[in-house]
Amino acid sequence: MGIEIVQVDAFTDTPFRGNPAAVCFLEEAHDDAWLQNVAREMNLSETAFLRPRDHGREGYDLRWFTPVAEVDLCGHATVASAHALWETGRLPENARALFHTRSGLLTAERDSDWIELDFPSLPDEPAAAPTGLIRGLGIEPTYVGKSRFDYVVELESQAAVLGLRPDFALLRRVEGRGVIVTSRPASPEYDFVSRYFAPNFGIDEDPVTGSAHCVLAPFWTGRLGRRELTGYQASPRGGVVRVRLEGERVRLGGKAVTVLRGELVQGARSLGSEGVSAKVGAHS
Repeated sequence: MGIEIVQVDAFTDTPFRGNPAAVCFLEEAHDDAWLQNVAREMNLSETAFLRPRDHGREGYDLRWFTPVAEVDLCGHATVASAHALWETGRLPENARALFHTRSGLLTAERDSDWIELDFPSLPDEPAAAPTGLIRGLGIEPTYVGKSRFDYVVELESQAAVLGLRPDFALLRRVEGRGVIVTSRPASPEYDFVSRYFAPNFGIDEDPVTGSAHCVLAPFWTGRLGRRELTGYQASPRGGVVRVRLEGERVRLGGKAVTVLRGELVQGARSLGSEGVSAKVGAHS
């Protein structure tokens, strides 16, 4: 038997939209180099690695890797992980998913065809724009703040957000995980729009970023005076994230659809210094 892996498009119910993540089911520990090699082979913004605790009775250890580094928090790959656990029957459909991560215990629950995550709130503080940020974006912001991981930049309009053509070489000089750019929407269908850039982690533009909405939830709740909001991340793939601020926690809601099923072949069980190969079959 190989190692089962699925690819899920998160924060969407339409294949080839939202943000794709690979979910790799592990039964035993693997070294970090091996995990990084698999993530590099998958070449998606995130690959999630799930390993059961006490056969899943105590939840799952969950780690997230971009093609170049491990990250501390990832929303879309957590949505994908919960979706994959329910869809493969590893977890009953009405059961809450428990994930033990570098950001503490995270949970996921089903709400009809939505998946709701319980994540930490990551409010920003006003900050001076670092060297490279304004030039890298090529536009003057109305506000700049800094959260635990990211800079958040507010622009005057959705048209300004959509029109950005960043200089990623300059943005790589900005310390931190990435840059969230946001504005009020042009349509009443959403409460805010955003884009997310993380070239330091090998992702020039992330399609839909759940963890960025841990910043955007308190950011826009403070401006709009409402705790329940809907955001649209306006990348070329696009995706919808529902947020609800609950004190120091944020509820993130999204949909998901599986697009690929496959396995890492037996040779992929070797250590990280060895090659990794995969065979994947389409899933409708």
